[in-house]
Amino acid sequence: MKVPFVDLYAQYLTIKKDIDQAIEQTIRHSAYIGGQAVRDFELAFAAYLGIREVVACGNGTDSIEILLQAFGVGQGDEVIVPAISWISTSEAVSAVGATPVFADIEKDYFTIDPKLLEKAVTPRTKAVIPVHLYGQPADMPAIMKIAAARNLIVIEDCAQAHGAKIAGRTAGTWGHAASFSFYPGKNLGAYGDAGCMATNDPAIAEKARMISQHGQKGKHNHLMEGRNSRLDGLQAAILNAKLPHLEKWTDARIAAAATYDRLLRDAGVSVPPTRPDGRHVFHLYVIRTEGRDRLQQALANAGIETAIHYPTALPFLPCYSPRGHKPADFPVSHCYQNSILSLPLFPEIPDDAMAYVAATIKKHIHG
Repeated sequence: MKVPFVDLYAQYLTIKKDIDQAIEQTIRHSAYIGGQAVRDFELAFAAYLGIREVVACGNGTDSIEILLQAFGVGQGDEVIVPAISWISTSEAVSAVGATPVFADIEKDYFTIDPKLLEKAVTPRTKAVIPVHLYGQPADMPAIMKIAAARNLIVIEDCAQAHGAKIAGRTAGTWGHAASFSFYPGKNLGAYGDAGCMATNDPAIAEKARMISQHGQKGKHNHLMEGRNSRLDGLQAAILNAKLPHLEKWTDARIAAAATYDRLLRDAGVSVPPTRPDGRHVFHLYVIRTEGRDRLQQALANAGIETAIHYPTALPFLPCYSPRGHKPADFPVSHCYQNSILSLPLFPEIPDDAMAYVAATIKKHIHG
């Protein structure tokens, strides 16, 4: 059996009519940059989140950087980020001239440890970017309490957490603003790069929109120097077609994760727990196991695609080597980078595929 890591074509087939119509309408009206589809998506996604403002942009990385700029984060400032994330989280901080400061993650949930976040705060700390990694919400109640006490800006990185919740509130609605990616493989994905920013602060939304559109407030009225980071009309139309299905797909992901939990109960691997007060939306289903590389090869030999998110924790990447970070500085992240493995999971994954994955894991570990 061949088991792909993700099957975007299978998803397309379930909504083919809607997607084809969205693409055809975009071409018919030549609505390639800006236009009604973009505004419709901003309003629809804001309603989905339950937030006042959504500002579309070119991709998730831009959305973090633009928000940092909008809040005035720059040279001389520090921004605390988790030690495990995609590099977008930290490189956006560096791109605005600030310094990313790493904090280790919680052992159970892969998200930034609030206690270590608090220890990382210095007089130069201006913001924190909690990442809702793999679809698991970070401990936002604790993070917001620390942020309020230390007067920190909170920008949530929700690239992997569309629809995740903690304490009854949706990820992206806790902080001062939030970043979302709609990269094709995300829970809500476009057919190319796409992203957005979300906030309840209209002044931040206005500034973020200006930055993303060459600093304009109205055509040719450049109030500042900005950049070109726009959600194109075709991607907006596709996202509009997909958004009504997001909750159904999320339920399917959660159900698939529960199936994996059951199948892997006695497999000798650690399955991902969900916070008692959280809704994990399983952008990724990440197990932990010793001998990860050998297991990954065994799965590949059996026709099963897997991935590692991420093989090197941020502090240990070559680009941050001048800082001289040691494994003891981030013990959880350093340990996990060598043991985490992402299994195939997508809303349409068949039960027999998951059973085959689990059986292959058990055969490799137990013989």
